[in-house]
Amino acid sequence: MLYKDYQDLKLSALGLGAMRLPVVDGDDARIDEKKAEEMVACAMEKGINYYDTAWGYHDGNSELVLGKILSAYPREDYYLATKFPGYDLSNMGKVEEIFERQLEKCRVEYFDFYLFHNVCEMNIDAYLDEKYGIFSYLMKQKENGRIRHLGFSAHGSYDIMKRFLEAYGEHMEFCQIQLNWLDWSFQDAKEKVALLKEYGIPVWVMEPLRGGRLAALSETDAAKLSALRPDEKVPAWAFRFLQTIPEVTMVLSGMSSMEQLLDNICTYEAEKPLNETEMKVLLDIAEEMVKKDSLPCTSCHYCVSHCPKGLHIPELIALYNEHCFTGGGFIAPMALQSVPKEQLPSACIGCKSCEAVCPQQLKISTAMSDFAEKLGMKE
Repeated sequence: MLYKDYQDLKLSALGLGAMRLPVVDGDDARIDEKKAEEMVACAMEKGINYYDTAWGYHDGNSELVLGKILSAYPREDYYLATKFPGYDLSNMGKVEEIFERQLEKCRVEYFDFYLFHNVCEMNIDAYLDEKYGIFSYLMKQKENGRIRHLGFSAHGSYDIMKRFLEAYGEHMEFCQIQLNWLDWSFQDAKEKVALLKEYGIPVWVMEPLRGGRLAALSETDAAKLSALRPDEKVPAWAFRFLQTIPEVTMVLSGMSSMEQLLDNICTYEAEKPLNETEMKVLLDIAEEMVKKDSLPCTSCHYCVSHCPKGLHIPELIALYNEHCFTGGGFIAPMALQSVPKEQLPSACIGCKSCEAVCPQQLKISTAMSDFAEKLGMKE
């Protein structure tokens, strides 16, 4: 197992994420404890020492099960991370209640790593609002030794991350972002990594395989990669990509089977970063994948100045592209929760004034109508 230096610690370069543990009969709330226990035992034996869970994973049962399993091991043998569930605004006034309950669920007296969960458009104002006392409470727990390292995770935009960092950046010790070879450009991950580097904050990675999307490519794309590294499996390319980025300290993978765990552990027996040719081929594949399901908006903003409804069309198209490519998901609906009703995709009147000035000749009105329908906004 490869290890990374982090302050005075040595962290396994691969961490076990407890969002996709094996379940019973496809029910996400019913974790198969026996299989999960076997996976943790294997992970421990092979050198994984970082375990990541959260309040809402597996309908609230991830912390309970992982805490139970890890309680069989000496506390100094593992590092445990969990998060304050700010993805649900009803939790904002309950930081003390939730934190105390998390310690109980995980059967520990302190968390090695604790995060503001999912900083995004929907909750940034609440996270920064002192009336909730979230930041001050968590800083107090750090002073008391009940949090060893404080950080945040983010699915929000670059601008949202910057707002959070401007407020709390000097106190953040790590940041967890969605980072993989497809989102390097598609979700502006490259710019987010640069932003964190500017603040001197190491990168924790979530969704290295984009929920499994990057574990199985088309025969054509897989052949391109095989020609470069005949012995490398397709999923391993995602991890080799991350090994190429020096700012990355921790890579979390939500493994749901022993087979996935063993494959990933095998990958992390050696560091084999990509060379320039390999990186170009991989990113070219990413570009072609995105093109198939996305509108090629260049954010020139000509459309915005001609929209009688004042819609922020490039931002809406970016969310539309994400929603279409992912086949749904939570990112677009989450981001749109902070958008006024009069600026949602459903507010488009189909006048096509935007299309008349679009250099890419995009069918914007059709996209807005389709987006509204996909989100259930159309009557």
